[in-house]
Amino acid sequence: MSVASQGDVAGADDLSPDSGVSAEFHALSPEEQEEQRRQWQAELAKVEDEIATFRHVLASKVKHSNELKRKLGITVWKELQDDMSQGLKNVKETVVFQKTESVVKTAAEKTTSILGGFGVGLTSKIGALKNSESFRSFEEKMGSAYENVKTRVSSRSNSVQSFDDAIREADSKRVTPLASPTIPEDRPLE
Repeated sequence: MSVASQGDVAGADDLSPDSGVSAEFHALSPEEQEEQRRQWQAELAKVEDEIATFRHVLASKVKHSNELKRKLGITVWKELQDDMSQGLKNVKETVVFQKTESVVKTAAEKTTSILGGFGVGLTSKIGALKNSESFRSFEEKMGSAYENVKTRVSSRSNSVQSFDDAIREADSKRVTPLASPTIPEDRPLE
């Protein structure tokens, strides 16, 4: 609902610093106040009408602009890329960015020199771990598990075996000293 169409009008007792109604207005006679209100409402209606016209013209111009961009092959993505590139260029050219960049480079150089010795020690520890018997055993188990999965996945395209059958087959091949052999449910006892 626009202000021009509102029926409520501020009275003299509504006078506050935020009301927008000046003391000069309240000094007018009731007839003069009514006339002033009509003038303001007419002016407001005219301004709101102009705003609506400008919005319509702007929407029309935007539509025409989009049609021209489409014809030129300018996509929204391309515009976004160009805007981002220009924005980054503008940021990089600022004094604040250049000072920050120099401070970060200096800090990185100092941190690298401090942590350089730490990195060498860590590398030697990882090398020792790789050569340990536990790691080699783990590596062999992971390698064989990977090969089993890889074989199952690659053979799936040529096989009609179901996933449950593949699990049962893998379980039957697993050797456990305390477990009894598993008999697949879909095969008769021999």
